[in-house]
Amino acid sequence: MLTLKMLRDDPELVIKKLAKKNFDAREIIAKVLELDAQRRSFQTESDAIVAQQKQKAAEIGGYMKQGLKEAAEKAKAEVAGLKARSSELLAKFDAAEAEMNSLIVLMPNIPCDLVPEGKTAEDNLVVKMGGPEVKLPENALPHWELAKKYDIIDFDLGVKITGAGFPVYKGKGARLQRALINFFLDCNTAAGYQEVEPPVMVNQASGFGTGQLPDKEGQMYHATVDDFYMVPTAEVPVTNIFRDVILANDECPQKMTAYTPCFRREAGSYGKDVRGLNRLHQFDKVEIVRVEKPENSYAALDEMVAHVESIVNKLGLRYRILRLCGGDMSFTSAITYDFELWSAAQGRWLEISSVSNFESYQANRLHLRYRDDDGKTQLCHTLNGSSLALPRVVAALLEDNQTADGIIIPEALRPYTGFDKIG
Repeated sequence: MLTLKMLRDDPELVIKKLAKKNFDAREIIAKVLELDAQRRSFQTESDAIVAQQKQKAAEIGGYMKQGLKEAAEKAKAEVAGLKARSSELLAKFDAAEAEMNSLIVLMPNIPCDLVPEGKTAEDNLVVKMGGPEVKLPENALPHWELAKKYDIIDFDLGVKITGAGFPVYKGKGARLQRALINFFLDCNTAAGYQEVEPPVMVNQASGFGTGQLPDKEGQMYHATVDDFYMVPTAEVPVTNIFRDVILANDECPQKMTAYTPCFRREAGSYGKDVRGLNRLHQFDKVEIVRVEKPENSYAALDEMVAHVESIVNKLGLRYRILRLCGGDMSFTSAITYDFELWSAAQGRWLEISSVSNFESYQANRLHLRYRDDDGKTQLCHTLNGSSLALPRVVAALLEDNQTADGIIIPEALRPYTGFDKIG
């Protein structure tokens, strides 16, 4: 979340920057600053009362030594009154602080200056195109028809077992899933990311720490009896490894990668754009997460974008990289680059990765800090990226590599699949 210091120091700048995300923060910030003034007023009065209590305690001791029992009792009564007022002030302080914090967490992260203006995906900036041009055979099929033709993904069986958006992978389809997961993890560990296997259910504190709560409750599956949430991405459990942690100066950066199944309700999604693997409720994804010192986080972001691009290039697929506009960015991000693959059979771009720098926004919620050269604690910067999300990679891979004789497996994947063609 945004720091109180930032709101105090230059509220107009915060209001201006959040307008780029189409968020009007003026009313919230005014209320936050009002509550902050009340809170500090309560604290000032409380401090004065503590000083009075100390003075009265000394007076009582003096009266007792002098045998002035009546004066001592009067002073004790005054102390009791001071204690009651102190308790009242403490309650008011806590209430003002709780209300203030509940408002601060409603404000999204400030976009950095590189983020383009805009309200929708149409305003995103294409920063790079790459990969070979796609030439499809006559009568090319979309991936959901290819999946049925070669019996590698069964969408109807998933509906029977669970519901729409929960496909069953079969035979070479299942092996392709496993191959992609292992390939992505190997690419990440070779780049210096430590592999971890986190839980796929998290508590409320973890959801709050990375900004999914209270912003995205409607998109998360909630196990109400235990108050656990199914992870929408490995970013949540992996980043929360560092919740309430103070890193030593030489412990930055931290680089981690993890595979998890991911669960998203995707409420309101419908139409042709959700067919097949385009939008699922359960899907596999490999994630990379970094914790950096602030001065290094944008160099780290560039490294992450280049790393994800290197993986896409190894798959030999047509892609583009977008810098998202303010209106299309996530609640927590300061800047995001999206990777999209060209789905030739569908004639559309499919998002397969978001790589984001959250600056100190998540770290402030997580209480994630490091000690600088002077021994002072400073907020870290957190970053994460998909490397990669599998469903749309599989969709593009099947569609763009189809031939009259079957689907050709990219050469880099063949040591992992054990086969070079489906069909």
